[in-house]
Amino acid sequence: MTYCVAMRLDSGLVFLSDSRTNAGVDHVGTFRKMSVFENPGDRVMVLMTAGNLSISQSVRQTIAEYLSPDGTSIWTASSMYEAAQIVGDAIRAVHRRDAKALEQFGIDFNLSMIFGGQIRGERCRLFQMYAAGNFIESHDENPYFQIGESKYGKPIIDRVTTPSTPLDEAAKCALISMDSTLRSNISVGFPLDLLVYEKDTLAVSRF
Repeated sequence: MTYCVAMRLDSGLVFLSDSRTNAGVDHVGTFRKMSVFENPGDRVMVLMTAGNLSISQSVRQTIAEYLSPDGTSIWTASSMYEAAQIVGDAIRAVHRRDAKALEQFGIDFNLSMIFGGQIRGERCRLFQMYAAGNFIESHDENPYFQIGESKYGKPIIDRVTTPSTPLDEAAKCALISMDSTLRSNISVGFPLDLLVYEKDTLAVSRF
């Protein structure tokens, strides 16, 4: 299991993920759940994943190499919405290739993702992606998304976070949310990845 949380605020974005993938008695696995796609001065995009690790890794690689029929990629998309569509297309491409074979071994196509960032010329945006390749976008009424083992870390975010929350306070809230989850669920574990992005900087400076 895993726990990832991201917040879209007036001042930027906060992303936080753990890195545990197995928590058996004598087998603890660690893999990074956060991927950063950055072209400084033009775009910063962050992807966090939960679910089956092999599916997640396949989707991440497909996103990095994907070209739409008109030649658009995640590096040339004109908006975050278009980039989210490319992520959805990559999920569906992996599903077409692998889902039937996985089903024969009793493995579900289990995947969820948070995708967010900023492309030059538009505001920061944040999306939650589903296994079917569809997605929803964060708005002021719901400025955060969680995936994975979310129930333990949700109450503190609901009490504290609004779009006007400063970035440092939001990052602190995310870490408390993660701490609650770490203490209550062995399937979530260190190390953690925290990325704090200040709007309009178009570069990663706090990771």
